[in-house]
Amino acid sequence: MPETVDELIAILDLQQSADGVFVGQDAGSARQRVFGGQVLAQALSAAYRTVPAGRVAHSLGAYFLRAGVAGTPISYVVETTRDGGSFSARRVVADQGGRVIFSMVCSFHELEPGLDHADATPLDVPAPEACPPLSEVLGARSRRAAAAWSQEFGALETRFASDTSSVDATGRPDAAMKLWVRAESALPDDPELHQAVLAYASDLTLLAVSTVPHPVEFGGPGMQVASIDHSMWFHRPARADGWLLYDQVSPSASAGLGFSFGRLFADGRLAASCAQEGLIRLVDPA
Repeated sequence: MPETVDELIAILDLQQSADGVFVGQDAGSARQRVFGGQVLAQALSAAYRTVPAGRVAHSLGAYFLRAGVAGTPISYVVETTRDGGSFSARRVVADQGGRVIFSMVCSFHELEPGLDHADATPLDVPAPEACPPLSEVLGARSRRAAAAWSQEFGALETRFASDTSSVDATGRPDAAMKLWVRAESALPDDPELHQAVLAYASDLTLLAVSTVPHPVEFGGPGMQVASIDHSMWFHRPARADGWLLYDQVSPSASAGLGFSFGRLFADGRLAASCAQEGLIRLVDPA
């Protein structure tokens, strides 16, 4: 995964190889497979390259079909499904070495005035400066050292803001997690880039929330994990280099699948929502 914002910007700057076809590079990963948030962000960037100026992404729905191979370029084929009076729809398929690894549909809309309401920002959340780095928390709770987590998340600054003492009606820890997240340094003033970075960050911990109430190590030797689908809705403009509160909950885990919701708040306003289902299969660590 990219270790700096400059590296993140570079992998989101896709090269056009043919009409409607764009190629994205992979920064590599210690996990030996492409980070799903990177593919999501690159696919959104590819779709933006084909949309009329002035239209802004408001929703996307994606499926991760195969694990991507780290360090290998990915080709994104964009199909123009429809350009209407105020909406545009696109379908994006990601191919790596002749293997389809990902597909996404997304919709773009010309901004217009209208009714306005939103969920309130959660109360009693410590300020980012009062929260420990997520890498330190994960380093203490997993087999990987904090330095390894810090390198993996390098392009993002993440702070763990959860109250780990809260429990549900059964006495288990709540299936919830709160993070502060932002790009680790300033981004250019490009709204499309900020949306792509939000998409990248949205995949960081969302599936892991579904394992919080259980005595397991997410992604450890006894668990096979993989994102299956990811949906996202962009409600309001937000800068990805300013602090965002990522409020995540998991309503259900069953049959080897975990399901989670997430809300991203910026400057006290709901900026984006997302939902994800993924594989959290228990396996024999031997």
